[in-house]
Amino acid sequence: MKEISRRSFLKTGAAAAATFAVPSVLTEGWPVLARPEEAGYFEREFGVTDALYRKILAEALGKGGDFADLYFEHTISNALVLEDGKVNRAAGEIDLGVGIRTVKGEQVGYGFTQELTEKSMLAAAGTAATIADTKARGPAGRFVKLETQNAYPLKTLLTAVPLESKLPLLQTANEKCFALNPLVIKVSVLFQDQQKRIMIVTSGGVKAEDLQPNTVLAILVVAEKNGRRERSWWSIGGRQGFAYFTPSLVDDMCRKAVGRTVLLFDALQPPAGEMPVVLGPGITGILLHEAIGHGLEADFNWKKTSTYCTMLGKKVAEPFVTVIDDGTVPNLAGSINVDDEGTPGQKTVLIDKGVLASYMHDNISARNYKLASTGNGRRQSYQNYVIPRMRNTYMLAGPAAPADVVKAAGKGLYVQDVSNGEVKIGEGDFAFYVSQGRIIENGKLGAPVKDVNIMGNGPKMLANITMVANDFEFCLQAGGNCGKYGQQVLVSFGQPTCLVKSLTVGGVKG
Repeated sequence: MKEISRRSFLKTGAAAAATFAVPSVLTEGWPVLARPEEAGYFEREFGVTDALYRKILAEALGKGGDFADLYFEHTISNALVLEDGKVNRAAGEIDLGVGIRTVKGEQVGYGFTQELTEKSMLAAAGTAATIADTKARGPAGRFVKLETQNAYPLKTLLTAVPLESKLPLLQTANEKCFALNPLVIKVSVLFQDQQKRIMIVTSGGVKAEDLQPNTVLAILVVAEKNGRRERSWWSIGGRQGFAYFTPSLVDDMCRKAVGRTVLLFDALQPPAGEMPVVLGPGITGILLHEAIGHGLEADFNWKKTSTYCTMLGKKVAEPFVTVIDDGTVPNLAGSINVDDEGTPGQKTVLIDKGVLASYMHDNISARNYKLASTGNGRRQSYQNYVIPRMRNTYMLAGPAAPADVVKAAGKGLYVQDVSNGEVKIGEGDFAFYVSQGRIIENGKLGAPVKDVNIMGNGPKMLANITMVANDFEFCLQAGGNCGKYGQQVLVSFGQPTCLVKSLTVGGVKG
């Protein structure tokens, strides 16, 4: 076996593994280790073999665990930041290691190592095995490669894109924003790319590999008018290759970043109190994700901490409301060809025409419910164990026209964009800051608003959706990192325009 430790790999594989103060250092780029379509990456690059997998899994099952799995990861990340007209910050990072899990009933034993050596991996497996104390089990005699669909094919590895190709992207965005409006006084641009390779090997004989790209371009604009400053931003992110960021896309992003910022000079605070709220399409799906989606993750339900734990098969919304969690949508941030337990990416209907149809399961929760996993077993990295997590969570379009939804609200608040939310997952109580929106007067959109919070309860909000429009959108903005138990994973969300009969708006007291 080719023994390569994380430390020696960092030394030989990437001068860019540190944070760089001198941009010229970055021109060396990352090593190109393999084409995207090639299987057997970890065997080829790090010398691991099926015989070694069996040996490590046997150690993990040595005290009688029900099953065990190995999660190999090699992630290469880069970031460039432009401020004051110059790319003055750049960083790179490599993560390499394996996590080893042993499951006994509902209990998990876990060990991980940054060194892909037999000694280190056996030691981590021994740590995981201590969760059990019965007769040893053995892994499968052979491993069968899992065949999956590819929701995010790469024509060119992100590691093959040189710095010289990335710098003009940031510089062009900076120049365009300044050219769009004389009120603009500062522009910051961030570009990040991440190339994550994973392999899962299970004691049941499954071997699954995936190459998961992620790219982000974010533009922050500060404008000044009569001594008053406002700021806003726009971003695009997802499982895209570098070629996705075309000149026309950058133009559109700059217009949105500048337009959203300048609009705030005319923004007001709406009246406070209970009122109808119209949620616009796309990014407001974060409320669906946070206030409702987390409550449908299966671990919160078999532990009886979710409001939805007794609601399977019962009505939770009107018949025109259908909610889905889907790992197969092309190029979205939350899409996964395979989850972190080796279950293929798939689509799960959570709420079917108003009726709660399913929770989101990993293997452990699925066993509790005597079901198959829905492919929602996810983790932040090899250092973390698997838990049920969302992927791309969204509400399907309804029958109404968007203008009719606004008209039906009469007087209230139209929410275009939200951020900085807080949610109590069990109860579903939430509060979100409205960063972009408008007052609704006489059934029409009025003045823009700022410095507003909306508050409510997720299950009640779901039940109080009285109209759903036909203008469904996915949110393509970046920043979809979802936190749970201290772990962050990429997600996305979306929805059409919909009317919530009543939410609390924290505006100006009348």
